[in-house]
Order: sequence, then structure tokens, then C-alpha cells
Amino acid sequence: MNVKEIGNRGERLAAQYLERQGFRILERQYRTRTGEIDLIARQGAVLVFVEVKTRHPSGYGRGAQSVDRKKQERIARTALIYAQKMGTLHSSMRFDVIEIHLAGETDRDSVSISHYENAFEMQQMSSMFV
Repeated sequence: MNVKEIGNRGERLAAQYLERQGFRILERQYRTRTGEIDLIARQGAVLVFVEVKTRHPSGYGRGAQSVDRKKQERIARTALIYAQKMGTLHSSMRFDVIEIHLAGETDRDSVSISHYENAFEMQQMSSMFV
């Protein structure tokens, strides 16, 4: 399985997980010139922007650790573009990270999911929007 296939599988599993938790998936792989957001969902009145990090047994490190400040800024910029385009700029927004750990090549193999709600906040990056 190549990196793209692993990522797509992880995003699909994350979307299924979120739907089971009562989220409504609005967008998958939302792209703009500023970046990409893996999943955009709604949980009640909150707009949730989700970065999915998938790790295969041959991979290394924890996925959430790879969402550094630069990646957070790209996600936040892209989220603002989405919210402005959809007329939801004044909605409550949250940034989550989901780690998918794959134990094998198929969905029948063990999968573990870690969901970090409010993994980072836009207020921490307010200077980039001034």
C-alpha cells in the first residue's frame, strides 16, 4: 500500500468514526490555494476542521506530533476561507486531529483511533490574520 492509499484509507476510517459519534461530514479533502483540510464536519452548532494522520506498522512517530505550527496555520487559513465562502464565519469552530493506527492491509485488520478534540486553537495564531 502506498502513502496516498494509506492516507485515503485513514481519512475514510476517520469519517466513519466521526459519523458513528454523531458528526455530519460536510467535506472531504477540501482544497484551496492555501492548503487542504482532510475532513470538515459539523457537531451540533460547531464547525469542526479535522486533520487526519494515518500510521501504518512500517511508519514511525505519532501522527498528532506532525501537526506542527506551520501545518496548523495552513489549516486555519484554509478553514477561514471555507467559513467565509459558506457564510459561517461567525460559527463556533474547532480544530481536531485524528490519529489512525493501521495494523495491517485490510479493514478487517486491527485499527486504533485516537481523537484529539481542540488540538489547537485559532486564537493562538491571531497574529497571522492581522
